Amino acid sequence: MISDVDLAARMRELVAATEAGSSLPDAARAFVEAVTFADADAILAGLRGELAADWMAMPVWARNPAFRLACLQRPDDPVLLREAAGDLLSFGPDWDDAAHALEQRADEIA
Repeated sequence: MISDVDLAARMRELVAATEAGSSLPDAARAFVEAVTFADADAILAGLRGELAADWMAMPVWARNPAFRLACLQRPDDPVLLREAAGDLLSFGPDWDDAAHALEQRADEIA
């Protein structure tokens, strides 16, 4: 998991890069805005469709927050929690602890 200090540092880096004239690609900015305000059904439909078409095409930096937002909207959905955990385990070991916590939560509510 990322610490509050690391998150603050990354936010400062983003602000500094933006002030220096760097910007996110339009597609990345549009994705962040769309996924932020989407409901879980829309997020999952998008994820599942894109991952079925080309499992490696969607970058981890996009799929992790998409799954996270869906899980936050459906914290009692064991199928979703396991799906998100499986995706995290595919790109670990950085997120293995978070994945195991999702699996444990899914087992508790199933």
